[in-house]
Amino acid sequence: MDFLSSILGAGYTIASFVIALSIIVAVHEFGHYIVGRWSGIKAEVFSLGFGPKLISRVDKRGTRWQIAAIPLGGYVKFLGDANAASAGVDQEEIAQLSPEERRHTMHGAPLWARAATVAAGPIFNFILSIGVISGLMLWSGTATEQPTIGEVVALPQGTGALQTGDRLLAVEGIETPDYLSLDAASKSVPAREWLNYVVERDGAQLELSGPQLLPTRMAGVAAQSAAYEAGLEAGDVIETVNGAPVWQFRELQDAVKAADGAPLTIGIWRPAKDGQGARFEVTLSPKRTDLPLPEGGFETRWLIGASGSFFFTPETRPTSITEALRGGATQTWGIISQSVSGLWHMVTGQISSCNLRGAIGIAEGSAAAAKSGMPDFIWFIALLSTAVGFLNLFPIPVLDGGHLVFHVWEAVAGKPPSDRVLNGLMAVGMALVLTLMLFGLSNDLFCP
Repeated sequence: MDFLSSILGAGYTIASFVIALSIIVAVHEFGHYIVGRWSGIKAEVFSLGFGPKLISRVDKRGTRWQIAAIPLGGYVKFLGDANAASAGVDQEEIAQLSPEERRHTMHGAPLWARAATVAAGPIFNFILSIGVISGLMLWSGTATEQPTIGEVVALPQGTGALQTGDRLLAVEGIETPDYLSLDAASKSVPAREWLNYVVERDGAQLELSGPQLLPTRMAGVAAQSAAYEAGLEAGDVIETVNGAPVWQFRELQDAVKAADGAPLTIGIWRPAKDGQGARFEVTLSPKRTDLPLPEGGFETRWLIGASGSFFFTPETRPTSITEALRGGATQTWGIISQSVSGLWHMVTGQISSCNLRGAIGIAEGSAAAAKSGMPDFIWFIALLSTAVGFLNLFPIPVLDGGHLVFHVWEAVAGKPPSDRVLNGLMAVGMALVLTLMLFGLSNDLFCP
């Protein structure tokens, strides 16, 4: 049974990774294709995957659209390209073309057309990220300004007398006119099972008892974390740590910090459809983790990989398109900024190089997001799309950023690099990319 579960788990991880990667690659390559077409450059092949083609059709423009057997990427091959990476010229094919036909090749097109076509791949990845995040914001809505219960989550002790639609006016005598004050209150209320609330219900003010504002319920579980490896899931509630009861999420954080990496025995309550739930214990060891700080830089802490939330999901209002687009752009830029900061801190030795993960780590992340639900998986696609777009802008030959560097060289020097220089740099670039991939893979296998 354990062997079968392992096989099914591996299949789920691979399937989640392939789906996420296929969507991102399709958008990236479509960016190259469509901008190339608009710029007068003819695409001969648009392929999802590599190797033998499984399905293909040729459209009225003469482009072959295909799905290939190895679903780990994709490419667009333009007229006159020597290969799928657009590295070098097929001299034999070019020689047979008229001057008018050569204008429709990647190598015979004006510099502006080539540069725009190359840049379009990463740009479309960023557009996908902004669109996905904006779409999630439109779908989920925006929390109303005054804290109001949209839906209460499942907790072992229940939620007392609180109900959907209750507007939270105060907790333990602390007024809560907005979510900032509610979050501040969660840090100062006493650590016990029940708290005293003042709510507005149907125009009347009521004094009621309810659970902790930030209970020890796991709203999410990070991939490759101690909690994830122990089999914990979003929705699980941590009731005890080393036998001691915990009611507040900050109590859990304090216990993990105090352990300083030592193993912890955690008592879990997992909700069930019958409303009863099940209790069990797991033993796990917190992992040393580098966390980005809002003001920049990183903080190293011991974590089990669980995130918390209020005991309720907020009541929401419709999100405007302007708000959604602004939020999507802001969050996408935030991902890029954190990536730049993370790389710099790794290069300078300020944080561990184990933060750089490879294909296995990305696959595990996609599987964890898929298990958490469709919104989390869609968010992961946006995160990965931003990362792919950012990585492709690195000034490394074989990547889009390297091609753009060649175009800048051509604009300054008045001619492109020679074939000998170009081929040499492409070989160096391929070696760098493979080295980076192997380094990330070794981190997946050997980093804690």
